[in-house]
Amino acid sequence: MKYNRYIKDSALVSEIGLGAWQLGNNSGWQSMSEKQAIEMVEKALEFGINFFDTAPNYGHGSGETRLGKGLKGVDRSKIVINTKFGHTDSGTTNYSSEYIRESLEGSLKRLQVDYVDSLIIHNPPMEYLDGTKNDHYEILERLMEEGKIRAYGASLDTYDDIKLVLDTTNAKVIEAFFNILHQDASRAFTLAIEKEVGIIVKIPLDSGWLSGKYNAESTFSDIRGRWSREDIQIRARLVESVKEIVQGGDNLAQKAISFCLAYDAVSTVIPGNVNIGQLTSNVESINNPISSEIVEKLEAFYQNEVKQWNLPW
Repeated sequence: MKYNRYIKDSALVSEIGLGAWQLGNNSGWQSMSEKQAIEMVEKALEFGINFFDTAPNYGHGSGETRLGKGLKGVDRSKIVINTKFGHTDSGTTNYSSEYIRESLEGSLKRLQVDYVDSLIIHNPPMEYLDGTKNDHYEILERLMEEGKIRAYGASLDTYDDIKLVLDTTNAKVIEAFFNILHQDASRAFTLAIEKEVGIIVKIPLDSGWLSGKYNAESTFSDIRGRWSREDIQIRARLVESVKEIVQGGDNLAQKAISFCLAYDAVSTVIPGNVNIGQLTSNVESINNPISSEIVEKLEAFYQNEVKQWNLPW
C-alpha cells in the first residue's frame, strides 16, 4: 500500500480508503450484517488501509457505529477518519450552523473516538459554500481549537464550487466527485496542491459504470433508477470507448481507480465495496497502474466526447 499526504498533523493516508456507506444497514440497498461490516473493516486494516470515510446518514448512524466497533483497539494515531455534517442519522438534512456541534458529537459517540481527523459539509447547497457569508466556518475553526477535529472542508462536485470554498475559507479537505466520465473537479487540483488541501476522490467507478458490469440494456430499481433510458444508452456507449482506450475491459474497475490515483493532488480514493471480494479487487488497483499516455488519452476523450453530455451523477 502506498501512503500520501492528507492534512497537517495527521498520519499519511492509504491511497485506497474505505467508505462506510456499505457498512450501514441501508434499506433499499445491498446491506450487510454487523458481523460482515466489522469483518470488512478488519480486512481493510489487513490490507494496510488506514483511511476511513463515513457520515451520520450512512445506515441511519449504523455505518459509523459499525466502523467504530471495527476500529476498536486500533492505535488511533495511525488511522484517519473523515466524517460529515449536513445529512443526519435520522435521514433528514440539516445544514444549520447551530447543528454542527450536535452532529459532530453524535458521530464521535458512534465512532467511539475523541476526535475526527476531518469533518466536511456533506454535499451542501450553493448558499453554504462562501465562507464570507456563512458562520459555519467560524464554528469549524472553533472545533479545531478544541481538538474535536483537525481539519474541515466539503464534499463537492464541480470546479466552481471547490474554488469558491478554497478561496473563501481555510478548508483543508475536499471530497471531490471525480472519475473518467466526470473530470471537471480536476481543474481545481493545482489550487488544492498550492493550498495543501487533501483530496478524497468519491464515486471513482461512476456508480458502477466503470466497473464494466452495465450495458445499454441494463435496468435499475434502486437509487440508480434515477437514470433515464437515454442516460443509460449514452453511458454505455462512452464506457465501451473507455474500454478501448485502456486496452481491455476485464480490469476496467482497477484501471478507473488507477486513473484517479495518477493525479498528485489526490490523497486517497474511496471506491464502494459490497463484499470483501470487491475490496480485494479495489486494493489490487495499486498493482495495475495506468500510464501517463493513457491518462492523457482519457483526458482528451473527456474533453472531446464526454463533457458535452453533462452526465447526471
